Amino acid sequence: MKALTWHGKGDIRCERVDDPRIEHGRDAIIKVTACAICGSDVHIYDGVIPSMQSGDVLGHETMGEVVEVGPENKALKVGDRVVVPFTISCGECFFCRRGFYSGCERSNPDKAQAEKMWGYSPAGLFGYSHMLGGYAGGQAEYLRVPYADVGPIKVPTGLSDEQVLFLSDIFPTGYMAAEFCNIQPGDTIAVWGCGPVGQFAIRSAVLLGAERVIAIDTVPERLALAQAGGAEVLDFLEEDIYERIRELTKGRGADACIDAVGTEADAASSFYARIDRLKVATFMGTDRPHVLRQAIQCCRNFGTVSIVGVYGGYLDKIPMGSAINRGLTFRMAQTPVQRYLPLLLERIEKGEIDPSFVITHRASLEDGPGLYETFRDKQDGCIKVVLRP
Repeated sequence: MKALTWHGKGDIRCERVDDPRIEHGRDAIIKVTACAICGSDVHIYDGVIPSMQSGDVLGHETMGEVVEVGPENKALKVGDRVVVPFTISCGECFFCRRGFYSGCERSNPDKAQAEKMWGYSPAGLFGYSHMLGGYAGGQAEYLRVPYADVGPIKVPTGLSDEQVLFLSDIFPTGYMAAEFCNIQPGDTIAVWGCGPVGQFAIRSAVLLGAERVIAIDTVPERLALAQAGGAEVLDFLEEDIYERIRELTKGRGADACIDAVGTEADAASSFYARIDRLKVATFMGTDRPHVLRQAIQCCRNFGTVSIVGVYGGYLDKIPMGSAINRGLTFRMAQTPVQRYLPLLLERIEKGEIDPSFVITHRASLEDGPGLYETFRDKQDGCIKVVLRP
């Protein structure tokens, strides 16, 4: 089959790889009808995610048609149309039974690697390094889905692929980011990053009742889309974000701040962001947490900082003194996607949101390598890429 594979920093190829096969009785094989390039994939493209191996198949936002089912899988049948969560979860362990599917204790066969970095291992993920299981991803013609009787959700007739594809990751992630804010009537929510996850965080905050959403970015197309979704927008290259949020909130600060950027914050945004980039380039640091620092500083006393941007290692110069002395609450997670699927599918069916609004580029797998660069460099108005094998 054809698939997008990683061969080093900046080197993504569309090439032939072995077809997947059933390896466990609960598995399923799907024929991919749509997949997407995620902002998290850009971290792989940039070479900042450890334990990738040459030839690894990428991708964790995938949907398609079931073409084969393992003998122990009673939840799916051939012909079912499904969306596949990016988190691989057994459904039976301590964390899965409590709804924390992204903390699954069983789905990462390489958990020893993750434990060395993080203390304990989260769930395995599709297409996201051998530290998280080494699973082949879904930017391919076919995908093997482990624990397929737990993860995939069946798609009702009448909904297009583009309406439901983002249930695999970015819609639940953005919704969780807003849910973490415990939004109350009258609240102001500030969102850093108007990429795909940020866009869903903005719209989810509006759905959950925020009175005001402030969106921070510098890319005109992203700011325009955020504004269309109900946000007031700030360009971090044109304005002092801390001072503007103070002004907009009458000196109090935002009730909650969402970091939808993560480790690769724009180095042009401040002196300290440029220092972060220099440290990473000289192996003196692992992440660039400028956005997180700013979110902490801009949050009101006893407010919430919601973190859904990806960080991989150890963060430098985080203002914990500010957070502790002002009583901030931190909420963060890899999204337990399965927990959110029924609720968000219902919102789509009711017409409360059409997730396809975020798509700007549609292409084939063969176009994927070039579109990784387009997406990473924010060229051609690119906000979200959907690929159709």
